[in-house]
Amino acid sequence: MSKLWFIRFVLLPFSWIYGIVLTVRNLCFDIGIFKVTKFNVTIVAIGNLTVGGTGKTPHVKWFVNHFKKEKQCAIVLRGYGRKTKGFHLVQASSSHADVGDEALLYFNHFGEQIKIAVCEDRVEGVRQLLALFPNIELIFLDDAYQHRKIHRDVNILLTDFYRPFWKDFVLPAGRLREFRLGKNRADIIIVTKSPQEISNEERIKIVRKINASNQQLVTFSKVNYGEIIPLFSEEWKEVNHVLLVTGIAYPKPLEVYLSQKYTVKSLTFSDHYDFTTTDIQQIHDIFDTFVKEDKAIITTEKDRMRLKEKLASLELTHTPWFYQSISVVIEDEKTCLERIENIC
Repeated sequence: MSKLWFIRFVLLPFSWIYGIVLTVRNLCFDIGIFKVTKFNVTIVAIGNLTVGGTGKTPHVKWFVNHFKKEKQCAIVLRGYGRKTKGFHLVQASSSHADVGDEALLYFNHFGEQIKIAVCEDRVEGVRQLLALFPNIELIFLDDAYQHRKIHRDVNILLTDFYRPFWKDFVLPAGRLREFRLGKNRADIIIVTKSPQEISNEERIKIVRKINASNQQLVTFSKVNYGEIIPLFSEEWKEVNHVLLVTGIAYPKPLEVYLSQKYTVKSLTFSDHYDFTTTDIQQIHDIFDTFVKEDKAIITTEKDRMRLKEKLASLELTHTPWFYQSISVVIEDEKTCLERIENIC
């Protein structure tokens, strides 16, 4: 037995206790013991059963991009990593400390086209947002699959192709936030980060593992890596060596992708990591020494939201920092969108 499996075996009793508590909690919501607040707008929740790393942010962007021309859309999220509490509307003057990196990323992408708010209490967040903007018609809740206090019209569950929920365990033995049967609440299940080429046999195998009901739509999505974009003014020029700096839950797919084109040295930090001045100095020390020339620093779009402010404050806007842009392509996109359109 490997060390990892031994640790999981020891922690499994605690996982069962935690999972049972959450199952009882969900049952109380299902039978009406716990209150569920419903608003007069369409609400779509996008989340997962695991802790981080399934690609929620690009999927939220994908759905909002498809609806923002027809509907008054908004995004409500917790604002993980911020230094504030309560409700905050994201504005051009907002910082990472005010609203968190994901909220800033959404604002950077959509600008004033849609309203974006952070609030750890989704019910209060939606209530205050609608009080400010009563014309909103469609709200997307980022990472709210377990937030049962608010009614959602569509539940979208994401699971990573390489780390699917059916191979995982409940915390603390694994990364699941609840038992696997939580997938039964989903209207749409998307297997994210799928390979560019996937056989029909593999698709059938995965669909069987999910064991969805006839009412649930199961589909797949793939990551599309776009341009490498400068954090500041320096334009991207093709290099042979890359220092990859990440503070996300699962950077391995990006590392693999870049390794197909460059020699990559990877510096990995924890998810939503708040980079310090010392961290920046150490990163630059490594960058200065790992190769002599023909090199650049690449980070993720989400990390960019935290790093750009820090780099600017240290007057490092002249350094060759870039980020890898990404988007997603969802199969059965017409059916996916129709599930929401039919409710709006």
